[in-house]
Amino acid sequence: MNRNHYYHAALIGFFGLFFLQSAWHTLLFPNGGFPKALLLMLTVGPLLLPFKGFLNRSLKSCTWMSYLSLPYFAHGVAEAFVSREERPYALLEVAFSLLLCFGSGFYVYKAEKN
Repeated sequence: MNRNHYYHAALIGFFGLFFLQSAWHTLLFPNGGFPKALLLMLTVGPLLLPFKGFLNRSLKSCTWMSYLSLPYFAHGVAEAFVSREERPYALLEVAFSLLLCFGSGFYVYKAEKN
């Protein structure tokens, strides 16, 4: 595969994870115990840290984005195991985080190989 295909897969994973996390905690299953702004800061905020470099295709930011997707994978697996009602969204989180992790990881790998 071409190196750009991996980057586009990572973009799909990033935006899918971003919009899923935003909708999950505000529209789909709002939690009454925590403020929505705090939940959004904790779930969507870390994705925005390397975002500018990720859009500029910086290899360092793509590497960090790959690392950053792993807690989302762990959260999705745990949530899919625990909650039956939220299982489809948790499995989507797992899929998007894997797409982000492997897409950005292979993008960096192909860049360093050439």
